Amino acid sequence: MREFIDVTGKTEDEAISKALAQLGLDRDDVSVEILERAKSGFLGLGSCPAKVRVSYGPEEEEPTAPVQEEQPKKAEPKPRSEKPQQPKVREKEKKEERPAPVQEEKAPAEETAPAVDRGDEVNDEKAQAIRKFLSGLLEQMESPADIHIYQPEKGRYQVILEGKNLGGLIGRRGETLDAIQQLTSYAVNRSGSGRVRVQLDAENYRAKREQSLQHLARKVAAKVTKYRRSVTLEPMNAYERHVIHTALQDVPGVTTYSTGTEPNRRVIVAYDREKK
Repeated sequence: MREFIDVTGKTEDEAISKALAQLGLDRDDVSVEILERAKSGFLGLGSCPAKVRVSYGPEEEEPTAPVQEEQPKKAEPKPRSEKPQQPKVREKEKKEERPAPVQEEKAPAEETAPAVDRGDEVNDEKAQAIRKFLSGLLEQMESPADIHIYQPEKGRYQVILEGKNLGGLIGRRGETLDAIQQLTSYAVNRSGSGRVRVQLDAENYRAKREQSLQHLARKVAAKVTKYRRSVTLEPMNAYERHVIHTALQDVPGVTTYSTGTEPNRRVIVAYDREKK
């Protein structure tokens, strides 16, 4: 059953951080509802702390407040007139008002994923278990690839697959890559010798996808503030939802929250007058 705790702090972010520290969870593992926004008062008088409700645990179909209309009403198409240019202009305006699906969004061509210094590869007990499982799985999938394992921090292993034609291992919107990552994580953690987090990447897909999501978040936020209407994005996994939440957490005029159950959980970007 879904559980929650209410936490206060000087700001909404401080209250959320306190709740995550208390629960020992990451931001993408919980849903956040702002109960009261922080008020500074005048000369310290009448100030009020922020209060948030952080929900966690197994997902259920949760009742949510009615979402505002997700896009402006489209103007009825007018009959063709003597001016041949007019219908094209109207069509362009309607396309600009329609929230674009996630898969159509691409990061600008000039943006490239920054090079990352991952340090030296590791070959401890967990790394050996990861390599052994992945080698067997990739052999069964007939998708040979070089496996490089790094440990950017304690308890987290970053696995990079290198080779030719790895598109099949990535899949549509990274679905195959996510499935392989989940299987690998389960395989190396079932021994009970300490749980670790496994992050799998190929052809720098994660960084490219993150840039694309950040670009989408900025574009949708601009539409939300312009039309003052909520926009519901397509279903995303926990990592992708976290990217959207993080990209817009400090953007004036918008707030984000998640709704629905896995694997159809979505991010809603809503207009927030108090955050202007």
